[in-house]
Amino acid sequence: MTDARDDELHARITTLLDETGVVAERTLVERMLRTAVGLGQDGTDRLDLKIASAALHEMREAFQLFAPLAGVPKVTIFGSARTRQDDPLYRQARDSARALADAGWMVVTGAGPGIMQAAAEGAGSELSIGVSIRLPFEEKPNSAIEPDAHLVSMKYFFTRKLMLMKESRGFVCLPGGFGTMDEMFELLTLQQTGKAEPMPIVLLDERGGGYWRGLQTFVREQLVTGGYVASDDLDRVLVTDSVADAVAEITGFWRNYDSLRWVGDQLVLRLRREPTDAEAAELSARFGELLLHGAIERSEPLAPEVADDDQLELPRLVLTLDQFQVGSLHRLIRAINELPSATAS
Repeated sequence: MTDARDDELHARITTLLDETGVVAERTLVERMLRTAVGLGQDGTDRLDLKIASAALHEMREAFQLFAPLAGVPKVTIFGSARTRQDDPLYRQARDSARALADAGWMVVTGAGPGIMQAAAEGAGSELSIGVSIRLPFEEKPNSAIEPDAHLVSMKYFFTRKLMLMKESRGFVCLPGGFGTMDEMFELLTLQQTGKAEPMPIVLLDERGGGYWRGLQTFVREQLVTGGYVASDDLDRVLVTDSVADAVAEITGFWRNYDSLRWVGDQLVLRLRREPTDAEAAELSARFGELLLHGAIERSEPLAPEVADDDQLELPRLVLTLDQFQVGSLHRLIRAINELPSATAS
């Protein structure tokens, strides 16, 4: 596009945004409009345009669903749609969801039958959120989901999976088929590569079950031995057959750790309790291999955080993380949660 045509498009988009009352984040909105126009100018295939249009529409609907619930912690529960109500796994999902709802968490599911229905039943309709998929052979969303307030339907698996993961602060995976495996491995990939913030992940089985133990064996004997993953890549995951342990893992991950933010090459970890200098020094000594240089230190909010009024009331630890070690952040966070300052009454 020539400079003149680009200037004309910018002027027309600016006028459109003014007339439609778009005020916030105008640069990003203009970028989306420019991209849409570009797709048209490129002579993009109709099917490709339908994919792009439907994906953007679905994401907007999902964002609208989740926006009013932003202040409530959420956990996503994955598992098979084929699990029957008399299966012990059904009870595990239902009991886990009930316990998490009792602790103030909302439960996100794929809104289908089986494990998804069990989790929605356990949480109750007011604390359940459903992100369903439209398939020619799938049943309607289960009755435990509030159809008007807490349900959004997706055409594409990739947009559905985005919303099943984007809003949650913890994940519980129960045994399932290809879909459950896809979701579980996506979670592990996002954590391993640092494309998602560290989150607690639980692989929950029935009492005495061997489903996830079989996965551990496969990872150890095939993936680790073949050099495809590191020997500690599965350490960030809790494998258990205990509902109580699963719930404790999800809620305990946030005992002291609150959130993180990158400021240049510095990583800021926001906490709930103020650590001591001695605790920061101990963390530096223990996790020195994660640092590019320097130490883990207490800090006041950094200038960009102050400018954005970003969680200024919380105490902080600041470090220069080796980017190749980003997948190991969960180990540091767990240590932060066990600091004496965090566990003191």
